[in-house]
Amino acid sequence: MSDPFERGAAYPPPTLGEGCTLRYDPDALTEDSGTDFPGAAELWETMLNTPMPDESESGD
Repeated sequence: MSDPFERGAAYPPPTLGEGCTLRYDPDALTEDSGTDFPGAAELWETMLNTPMPDESESGD
């Protein structure tokens, strides 16, 4: 972007399929697509092992 006043835009990657089977084309995804999340497994384990607050104790 050479013009600082140019509006930014984001475009989704190409898709395959229709309806319930609609998905992003894996061949079109790159590291710039923002799909890589190497810490996902560790985050999931942390979330599973973190107790949820009991809503009945909130007093509302």
